[in-house]
Formats: sequence, structure tokens, C-alpha cells
Amino acid sequence: MGIINANSNSFYGGSRYDTAQKVVERFFDMLKEGADIIDLGACSTRPGSTPISERAEIEALATPLKAIAQMLEREDAPIGKWPVSISIDTFRSKVAERIYKELEEPLANKKIELIINDISAGEDDSDMLETVGRLNLGYIAMHKRGTPQTMQSLTDYSDGVVNEIKRYFEEFAKRAEKAGVKEWILDPGFGFAKTVEQNYELLEHLAELKEAEREILVGLSRKSMIYKPLNTTPDEALPQTCALNMVAMLKGADILRVHDVKEATQCRTLFELLAKSK
Repeated sequence: MGIINANSNSFYGGSRYDTAQKVVERFFDMLKEGADIIDLGACSTRPGSTPISERAEIEALATPLKAIAQMLEREDAPIGKWPVSISIDTFRSKVAERIYKELEEPLANKKIELIINDISAGEDDSDMLETVGRLNLGYIAMHKRGTPQTMQSLTDYSDGVVNEIKRYFEEFAKRAEKAGVKEWILDPGFGFAKTVEQNYELLEHLAELKEAEREILVGLSRKSMIYKPLNTTPDEALPQTCALNMVAMLKGADILRVHDVKEATQCRTLFELLAKSK
């Protein structure tokens, strides 16, 4: 999963694209580099950030998505396979519904598969799960606590972070079923309401989350759990990200959410060679 941020507030500058044209260009570049899913977001949720308005979020997403949909209709569309999977990084049900309407034609023509990537697993908008279920969309549910302003003060897990996350998704599964959400992916939320040490504990025990019988998405790319212990910056964290992505796949990760698609694709190729040698 390649990350594109249509905003100026993402923690890593290399993922920010401030015009619709740049978003579109990066979108198709990521497909060529081997991305299976493109994750497009406009509202930063990094720790300490303040969400933009719902209207601003819709405006930042709708324009490039219209252009992408038009390009996908061309006979010479630069893609490898159909449908093209697009995930929208939003916790707002109205944003999800508006984007669905914008992409209704290519969705109907099976040119696009739409997934909602919700950092709150439906907790920040009580209408989100019902909306996803009604529209029959794919869904990514992430574990977090609190808001971007408070999450890093909410890291006390009395029974351990792994057990907490396992229980969280047991409860989420019940909510998803009730709302009619059939296809959902589990994201344990690396970096969200977790200390550096808890992130590594979670990575070490990632395979335990397979008990939920869902695909597991892991987002480690250039995060503070990498650069803070090394006293570096997100800009310097690509080699270490690749190393931890390999660890994540060995521990059971199914999807890697990354800023650097080419390098992640290379990691996956080597991982597959290793897996074949067993």
C-alpha cells in the first residue's frame, strides 16, 4: 500500500503532494513501482496534529480522484491489473460517502475497488460502519486511543499492549458484523497511543493477531519508533524501514503501508524467495 498525502501536514515531507496534478502523477508512479493499493489521505492524523475541516478534506480528495478516474477510463491507462484498489484515509462517514459518489461509475465498471482506511475503527464517527456496510466497501480498522492531541498520553496497558489489541478487535468484529461490514482488514496501529517499546513488543508478537482470521496491515514506514531510538529523522529512515518491513512479513503481515513503494516491492520479492526455500 503506497501512501499519498494531499496535505501539507504529514509527518514525512516526502509523502506530501500539494497539487492535484502531483497526486495523480505519484498515483500512477506507485502503480508502476508495484503498489497493490494506493492510500490517499488529506487529513493528517499524526500525533499532535489538528484535523482539517470536513469540507476541506473532501475538496482535497475529490479533485485528484476525478482526474485519476478519467485516466483509468483511457485505453492506454498505465496500470498493471484491474481493478485498481484505492483506499481513502478518513475517519469521517460523509467523506467516505462523497468519495463513493465521485467514483460511482468506475466502481460500477469494476475499474476501481474502494476501501475506507479508518484510524478510529468507527469510533470517531458513529455513522462510519453503517455507511461502509450499506455501500458494501472494503474497510481497514485501526487500533488507537484518544485523539491525535491526546493519544501519546494514553499508553498505559494494564494487561499488555498485545492483549489489549486482541480484545479490541474481538469487540470490533461484533460491531462490524452488526453494521454489515463484511470485508475488513486489521491494522494494530503502530505509533498510535503506543510507546517505542510497546511498538516493538507488538511487532514481536504480531503473529498472535492472526487469531482474528483477518489480513493484517502494518504501517511502520519512517515512523518515530524507527528514527527516535536512532536519534535521526524520517528522511533518514528508509533502510531501517525496509529492515522492519521484512521482520513484519516474517511475523505475518499481509499488507505493508509504505511511503517508498519501489523499495517495499523489492523487500517483498526477497521475502517471497525466502518463503519458497522452506
